[in-house]
Amino acid sequence: MATAGGLKRELNPMPAEVLAALRERGLLDAHRARPACQRNDYLGWIARTRREDTRSRRLQQMLDELRRGDAYMNMAWRPRAPR
Repeated sequence: MATAGGLKRELNPMPAEVLAALRERGLLDAHRARPACQRNDYLGWIARTRREDTRSRRLQQMLDELRRGDAYMNMAWRPRAPR
């Protein structure tokens, strides 16, 4: 089982289309700034879909949340203040 960043569950790979969408929208740094568990959860959540329309909708939600910087999986979220 591949893990990274202290995750205890399997690491989800970054699909090429997700990486391309992050780059096209200038959100790759916002994605990388999120905790490892959030990055991994987003990728798994998108990858587990069976229907293309659901996959597209989930990808768009992730991109919107990263752009706004105030949400994670439809929940309010704020980055931790630097220590």
